[in-house]
Amino acid sequence: MSSVSVRLEDWIGRKESAADVATAWPVAALNATLDRHEPPPAEGDAIPPGWHWLYFLETHPASELGHDGHAKRGGFLPPVPLPRRMWAGGRIEFRRALRVGDRMRRESEIVSVEPKTGKSGSLVFVTVRHTVLVADEVAVVEDHDIVYREAAKPGEPPPQARPAPVTAPWRRELTADIVMLFRFSALIFNAHRIHYDLDYVKEEGYPALIVHGPLQTLLMLDLCRRNNADVAKLDYRAVHPVFDTELLSVNGNPAADGSKVDLWIANGAGNYAMTGTATLR
Repeated sequence: MSSVSVRLEDWIGRKESAADVATAWPVAALNATLDRHEPPPAEGDAIPPGWHWLYFLETHPASELGHDGHAKRGGFLPPVPLPRRMWAGGRIEFRRALRVGDRMRRESEIVSVEPKTGKSGSLVFVTVRHTVLVADEVAVVEDHDIVYREAAKPGEPPPQARPAPVTAPWRRELTADIVMLFRFSALIFNAHRIHYDLDYVKEEGYPALIVHGPLQTLLMLDLCRRNNADVAKLDYRAVHPVFDTELLSVNGNPAADGSKVDLWIANGAGNYAMTGTATLR
């Protein structure tokens, strides 16, 4: 094991805590962003699964941001010496609904730091466990996987694509255009330039703005809501970039016994961009 990996492993077990109130405005704003025509949220209304990402937002001063718009390395997350940080996937358990007006606490812990070597070079996977509580009752348990990668190399081929099914019982098509990406970045206070700065994105080797991993995840959960499916758990994985210029599709294939739904997002070429499995109540 290298000295770098040993140093990074020192971050395993590191913890931090944050508090927030589930206010109504972010719920109304995300409804609008997802083109949901909902009445204004009121005190006590249930907040949809996954929408805890609207809260506990990081507010690093501008002087503490790196070239990519993310906070500089170190602090709670380990100082991984690789330039590209991406949302890889995760697992979320929704134990009880959060409600507008709830006073929430989030306990976060780094549970894994794992260096690997792939076709694109060195990788480091970091898993953070977030536990969201209301009045000491656990509402959400989330394991969030982050991957750090080497800088793009000139002429580097794009990630290998895998064709997705062309039809699904549940299907919604949309373009996550630059306006949607701007609104979502603002909602979650995400300054990563890969979602709004086309010149930066091209420096990274991509042809267009990249649709956020959490936005894709919320679109899959939103598809379940549109089909009256009550999600208890979600396991999801980002597998290929999807861009703001593409017509993407959000797809679901429910099991015959109603126990689960296989979910996926396909990009404009019909290839998997994200996959997931929702376990239903």
